[in-house]
Amino acid sequence: MEASALITKTTLADAVAELVTIRDFIRFTVSCLRSADVHVGHGTEDHFAEATALIMQSLSLQWSADAEILDAKLLRSEKQAIVELIDKRINERTPLGYLLNLSYFCGHPFYVDERVLIPRSPIAELIEDRFAPWLENEPQRILDLCTGSGCIAIALAYVYPDAIIDAADISLDALSVAAVNVEHHQVAAENVNLIESDLFSKLPNLRYDLIVSNPPYVDAEDMADLPEEYQREPELALAAGVDGLDIVRKILAEAADCLTEDGLLVVEVGNSEWALAQSFPEVEFDWVEFKRGGSGVFVLTAQQCRFYQQMFREAV
Repeated sequence: MEASALITKTTLADAVAELVTIRDFIRFTVSCLRSADVHVGHGTEDHFAEATALIMQSLSLQWSADAEILDAKLLRSEKQAIVELIDKRINERTPLGYLLNLSYFCGHPFYVDERVLIPRSPIAELIEDRFAPWLENEPQRILDLCTGSGCIAIALAYVYPDAIIDAADISLDALSVAAVNVEHHQVAAENVNLIESDLFSKLPNLRYDLIVSNPPYVDAEDMADLPEEYQREPELALAAGVDGLDIVRKILAEAADCLTEDGLLVVEVGNSEWALAQSFPEVEFDWVEFKRGGSGVFVLTAQQCRFYQQMFREAV
């Protein structure tokens, strides 16, 4: 073990030898994560939730399992598997989703690896609320732009089973992961079409009732300051120029041509919300207020996209 390691092999070996129950390992893992100042945010909000997810999911147990199971004794092989995950989580700063190849979005499990972002978008809440109050009619055609793992497209397929959903991404690696998830959610995702496209460039010549996008939006300053866990994710899916708006500007410039008369555009820009508002002070972006936390998601109607299209095009 290198001197820079934040948890030693001896400590992990002691855990295997001395700890007994699931509860023991959750407590131990919380202590380890806190002492190592591990950054959370890929699906969990604190060290206790992170530790619980690591332990329970490594044992193929649900978070909501009966509390009595926490006092169940673990096999030595199970304990060894857990400490190996703890080692990678702390000493290599590997996000939990990549360690388990599992992340949840809208309550559904998705396969993830280092080829895609780990799902965590607040757009999940909008999907669950069926985009109320902005979307009044059931969408017939939907576009998920920059689909990554495919989690947004597939979650949309569960909510809108009669809709045709195109899921586009520039990365063939990401689309390979999305294909795994489409196969896993086959019944719900039978109408999801995966398309390799640089934004709108290779999409079919048609219009959508709903366009949803979680594109790259991290600005240069934030990219330089990202915690190690986020640096494990593909840069292509994060970085978007000096102000984080390189991709968003292109989406705004072309969205009007791909929306139906009453269509809706929903885009996440995260911390680049301020930069977008400063770039287009005339535009009345409707910023979503989320009940469960999160920010930086705007809604524009097709009419707004058309009205401001020339301005958007001049900004690209």
